[in-house]
Amino acid sequence: MDDPQYDTGKYLDFAVDNNNDLLPKERFKIMALINKWLNLIIVMISVATLASGLFQMVAPDVIMNIIEADKTATSEHFFRIVGMFMFLFGGLMLHTIYSTEPGKPAVLWAALQKIGAFVGVGLGIFLGIFSMLALSVALFDLFSGVLFLYYYKKL
Repeated sequence: MDDPQYDTGKYLDFAVDNNNDLLPKERFKIMALINKWLNLIIVMISVATLASGLFQMVAPDVIMNIIEADKTATSEHFFRIVGMFMFLFGGLMLHTIYSTEPGKPAVLWAALQKIGAFVGVGLGIFLGIFSMLALSVALFDLFSGVLFLYYYKKL
């Protein structure tokens, strides 16, 4: 066997992940960028979830007008309840991020809440309850859920 060559003048176009699998250079750059900004992105998503949940609790009719949902006393009441849970899970994630104790279970459940919201809103669009404008909300929840699962894995 040859001795290792330390300076061949060649540069690798691949990086290695945690499983020692090779990663293409572009994917490695994207993952490095995400890792660099991960906490800030999670904080921003959590603040947005908390704030939009609070707004939905206070003024569900505004959101319902935007997504063209039927407004009844019952539907407004349920939108308020959903807003309360959004507020709580956004607060939970902020609390977890800034806590000195690891909160891995909280991150997992927040990720599942986001993915569940994606499914619920997507189903509402499919059934004609919400307009296609709600798709942006569903996709944001999907993105958030996947990112939270990635964050969970990194903890």
